[in-house]
Amino acid sequence: MWSIITEHIEIDREQRCVRKDGEVVHLTGLEYGLLDYLTAHANRLCTRLELLDHVWGPRFQYDPGTIDVHLNALRRKLGWSKSRPIETIRGAGLIFRVEKPVERYTIDLQTFLAEWLQSHEVDITSAGLTAQLQLTPFVNELTIAPDALRRMLDGILMALLPAAQSGVLRLSSKLTMQHFTLSMDINGTISDLRIPISGDFDAS
Repeated sequence: MWSIITEHIEIDREQRCVRKDGEVVHLTGLEYGLLDYLTAHANRLCTRLELLDHVWGPRFQYDPGTIDVHLNALRRKLGWSKSRPIETIRGAGLIFRVEKPVERYTIDLQTFLAEWLQSHEVDITSAGLTAQLQLTPFVNELTIAPDALRRMLDGILMALLPAAQSGVLRLSSKLTMQHFTLSMDINGTISDLRIPISGDFDAS
């Protein structure tokens, strides 16, 4: 059964086989063992002694250059650089770094925000506020989970409400090449939630 370990590389641990862009890559037993162990322990430092013990075996006599020889051959065959995705930590060991895949969510913002405002209707009306939505059209797909967006909006609203006076709570948005920005404005007190086109988001 094939498992994706990077964008172009797959591994079948049952068959001890590796493919690059669908083509089988011929690895030696030690090259495969090194790759198998590092990828099975992704994002964790594996010491050289640990690798020698699990890949070469406990009877192997330690040679500090052995791992590097096979690692260089492995990188060359898979087209990897000297630092990614296998990173050498001098004096410590190796790490196979895997970035968490980005999930994309399609959010109907008009509906999402209308429902969110409704869920806070008591708090908003108690502060003497009426709510308005003025959103940039055609922005539906954001790289952010709805629950995360909801929690961030909750935090901003709860921070702004204590100082609010009767008036308008306005939610507006704008889109640039880098960010989609949601702005929460209560009578001129504004807090922005910037959502990059890809990646994490932040508030200010």
